[in-house]
Amino acid sequence: MKKFLLTLAVIFVTMTAGAKTPKYVFYFIGDGMGTNEVAAAQMYLADVEGVIGYKPLCFAQFPYTGIAFSYAANTFITDSAAAGTALASGKKTNSGMLGMLPDRESAAESIAEMAKKAGKKVGIGSTVCINHATPGSFYAHQLSRNNYHAISNQLAESGFEFFGGGHFSSAHDRRFDDGGSYKVAEDAGYTIAMGYDEYKANAESADKIILFPQQEGMESLKFLIDREEDDLTLAQLTESAIDFLMKDNKKGFFIMMEGGKIDHSGHGNDAASTVKEVIDFDNAIQVAYDFYQKHPKETLIVVTADHETGGMSMGSLGQYRMNLQALQYQNMSEDAFSTHLEELGRKVGDVLTWEEVEAELKEHFGFWDKVRLSKDQENRLRSAYVETFGMGESAKKAEEYYSVNKLSDLAVQIMSEIALVGWSSGAHTAAYVPVFAIGAGAENFTGQMDNIDIPMKIAEIANY
Repeated sequence: MKKFLLTLAVIFVTMTAGAKTPKYVFYFIGDGMGTNEVAAAQMYLADVEGVIGYKPLCFAQFPYTGIAFSYAANTFITDSAAAGTALASGKKTNSGMLGMLPDRESAAESIAEMAKKAGKKVGIGSTVCINHATPGSFYAHQLSRNNYHAISNQLAESGFEFFGGGHFSSAHDRRFDDGGSYKVAEDAGYTIAMGYDEYKANAESADKIILFPQQEGMESLKFLIDREEDDLTLAQLTESAIDFLMKDNKKGFFIMMEGGKIDHSGHGNDAASTVKEVIDFDNAIQVAYDFYQKHPKETLIVVTADHETGGMSMGSLGQYRMNLQALQYQNMSEDAFSTHLEELGRKVGDVLTWEEVEAELKEHFGFWDKVRLSKDQENRLRSAYVETFGMGESAKKAEEYYSVNKLSDLAVQIMSEIALVGWSSGAHTAAYVPVFAIGAGAENFTGQMDNIDIPMKIAEIANY
């Protein structure tokens, strides 16, 4: 027996000596990104090149892969707060609760907080507001995810060196205005950088920094499909986090980046925006992968999702084919197209004619010109136009508010029909989410797992 135990001890010591402990950890969370969203993005890239198959994304080529369940403590279908808490702390909680356990009294310590205690520098970023559910799960502890002002105060208290994302939201906490959150952060020693250029101008002298879009009050970064040249991107947030956290860094860092708007387009069943957001998410991961290539023995990258949104399916209408290449002709998200039509109506000072709306649908969805519509689809668009704008003398004037959501909703619905992409929901689902990993300790992220396993594996591997 003693000889057996000695042999086990030797094996353990040998394994421990050879174990890889990453100095640099990247944790990417695609909000709403199920396995089909990943597949659709890769098949879309192939289809636009005329190939039946797939063109692999960077993270989809990582050598270790798995799948994870995303259920909350009180429901099979989670919200982002409970899922974020699980992915941040390794603890299940009830939907709507952020960084708190179901007993409503105990805080769930996140791996970002563990990393900070272990002497690591910490960066948190997202394409949505920085005090939203997923980023907030890594630094805040609130009974409700809607306590936006309190969450932003806890951001300032965290002491994490880098934050980046959409501006603070206090939409559900009207007792405070947004300016209060900025003042609290500045009083805690954070430099506020409005835009990428301002970040670069202040990064060297700042001890802690928050990088926001240049446009004041912009609570999320723009969809890739809507983006203009100078708009802030998740890839730039990732570059900035690496750059900032590497200053005088001897112990390493922990970085969490969220592709938060995959979820938003999934809620709208907007196939083109969803596919392009996954590609944008991959662009940010490529930045981390470039860093990994320079530090392969010291870096771990883990990619997963908090839940799937929309019940996206590859194939619909009973047809054994796909037409994903059609999505390339849509150049505005559902929300942006609604805003565009409203602004256009106010600009002309009257209701838009069908001919004007038809021209906009041609320009921004490729309908009729590049994407053939059935008679039924065209009739549905005309009916939505009539319901939106009215007809004759009773029509609403453009200076009055009118909603064009029905028309934009129908446009993206028809685009999904043409691409043969199906949707089962306008909300979250209980579908598996993917897990991809590369680097030191990545071999631990394979097979079927619970989402709470992921942060616990990271904490163990990184000695947090």
